[in-house]
Amino acid sequence: MNRIILLSFVFLLFISCQSNKKNSTEPDGYIYSVQGKMDISKLGISLTHEHIMSRFGLESSYVPVYLKDSPFMQVIPYLKEVKALGIVSIFDCTTAYFGRDVRLLKEISDSTGMEIITNTGYYAAANDRYVPESAYESTIEEISRIWIEEFENGIDGTDIKPGFIKLGFDNGASDIDSKLFSAGILTHLSTGMTMAVHTGDNPTAVENQLELLEQFKVSPSAIVWVHASNTTDDNLLIETAEKGVWISLDKFKSPATEDYVSRIQLFKEKNLLHKVLLSHDGNSFNGKDQLRGYKAVITHLVPALKENGFSDDEINQLLVLNPKNAFRVEVRNL
Repeated sequence: MNRIILLSFVFLLFISCQSNKKNSTEPDGYIYSVQGKMDISKLGISLTHEHIMSRFGLESSYVPVYLKDSPFMQVIPYLKEVKALGIVSIFDCTTAYFGRDVRLLKEISDSTGMEIITNTGYYAAANDRYVPESAYESTIEEISRIWIEEFENGIDGTDIKPGFIKLGFDNGASDIDSKLFSAGILTHLSTGMTMAVHTGDNPTAVENQLELLEQFKVSPSAIVWVHASNTTDDNLLIETAEKGVWISLDKFKSPATEDYVSRIQLFKEKNLLHKVLLSHDGNSFNGKDQLRGYKAVITHLVPALKENGFSDDEINQLLVLNPKNAFRVEVRNL
């Protein structure tokens, strides 16, 4: 364990030094966190798929109900521990209808100093239980208008704006999945926000998404294949990354360290390290006082990558540069 801590410290020291100088590969642009508009260079080490809080598995509700003070008693101390590891930004993937509360996220960000990026969109996985009834009756344009309004004017009467679009597919590609994805494309074309799409081990959904992107003349680089780590088809991952899609290996737990190192090594061999995003799909408060942690990328995966020949620059690519390039606000046309 002491060796793990030492290797993590060396990497974090390297990142700190890098942040104090302009890098020729550093992307320009901006994104919105719950604190407001921020230069993309300020993201730092980023976890691109976590849940600060959610009510996943509970009933759908636009107005989430969390037990008074419970999120603060659990979430804030945990986020302070995460921030102490050098993590600067967290992309919060809890959507409307299963627990998004931007006012609470702002209070948590204020209390911890963590940059939290919230989202717009609807989550159409989990058998569509978190898709509002109105989405079935509304047109693609009407749905996208709701999401564009949040980007332009803020969420729920606040000035807090989303930094990305969260979507989802169940098995295959149902009509509502494709409809919401199309609304996401229209939102992207209007705002430049990236679409993070819960897809998992679902090649049909990947094919559907790529077809719709082509139909709307949008680059595959506008989407993140969320939970790509669930599929065992490495060839499909490589082929999809070659087309420009961001590959999110976001279910990391320490027992899977060897598997993750091998898979990341494959992307490195194929010169596709620049298309990989890393995270845990953690949850620091799910409405039941349960915690699914998100420290292990730093405490276990980074040292293992270094022990397997990955340089500081390559790890910086994975945890710093890739999130900036994937999520900077930019309309990505074909």
